[in-house]
Amino acid sequence: MALLGDDEFAAWFRLLETPGIGRDAARRLLAACGSPDAVLRTPPKTLRELAGAAAADALQREPAHHAERLAAARLWLHGGAERSVLTLGDPAYPPRLLQTADPPLLLYVQGTPAILCAPAIAVVGSRHPTAQGTDNAHAFARALSSQGYVVVSGLALGIDGAAHEGALDGGAGTVAVLGNGLDRVYPTRHRELAQRIAAHGALVSEYAPGTPALPENFPQRNRIIAGLSLGTLVVEAALRSGSLITARLAAEAGREVFAIPGSIHAPQSRGCHFLLKQGAKLVETAQDIVEELLGIQHQQRPLPLEEPAPADPLLDALGHDPVTLDALMARTGASAAELTVRLLDLELEGSVARLPGGLYQRRHTG
Repeated sequence: MALLGDDEFAAWFRLLETPGIGRDAARRLLAACGSPDAVLRTPPKTLRELAGAAAADALQREPAHHAERLAAARLWLHGGAERSVLTLGDPAYPPRLLQTADPPLLLYVQGTPAILCAPAIAVVGSRHPTAQGTDNAHAFARALSSQGYVVVSGLALGIDGAAHEGALDGGAGTVAVLGNGLDRVYPTRHRELAQRIAAHGALVSEYAPGTPALPENFPQRNRIIAGLSLGTLVVEAALRSGSLITARLAAEAGREVFAIPGSIHAPQSRGCHFLLKQGAKLVETAQDIVEELLGIQHQQRPLPLEEPAPADPLLDALGHDPVTLDALMARTGASAAELTVRLLDLELEGSVARLPGGLYQRRHTG
């Protein structure tokens, strides 16, 4: 995991926390300019061409309370060795999340970042489950965890909490994706559970410390729950629920969706029955899921190539040691704009890592 210096973190924070700069605009700016610091140094005219007048104007003035919010984020980040941030080009960024349509540009992590790359299954469901639903969430999560699968959920009351508890009993650990900053726990009654998750897994959020648990944040965080996981299990859910949003996002990302059937008379079962009608896999035991996931993982294993892949000229130019953009320009004869776009592509593929100080280094993946 690449460690961000204070200045680099400040540039990321300014870019991502400026009102009016959405994820799409930020991604376009990074692709064109190469880094948050370069974005902030780009002339207004170029910014307007890249992201529009509103975004360019927003970046020209410091947002209200920016200094206080940045100081609070830094205070949280330096508050313990288990706290870190992952940016999109970081070698430790979870590869499954990177493969989704809208990966977060920056993740705040409290706990063990490596757990985000482990084989994982999302377990989600109603905040108001039946007693049987709670028992099922705990039992399935414990069984899946005992088989080596990290359980990902959202720390909500009900099914989420039961899933985290079961996973902690199973041994593989658990990840809670929050819809607020990691300096606070929502709901507050899960404060002790959150502490155990951070000790035996990770708390994750794309929202900066100080961000409250706003309703609009939770559908956004659901894409991270789905994106971190090989598949999503819905235990109980109403027809209109965040769990069905997570299931839809999982399906759109090409991940498996599993559902536990229930009584035709229970409102908490209607969402699962809807998913089953849409093609979700009906499961009765955790082993049903394990067998499906093993098949997925087997298919994803790389096959040996009879012939080596063609060499990438830019990777050849990078060599094996950290190198500056200026050095790459000299080696390749390409412009800075051309190189930054191509380097971002290679970062997203996992072939190149961006290091502090504006350096790039080729990653050796095996």
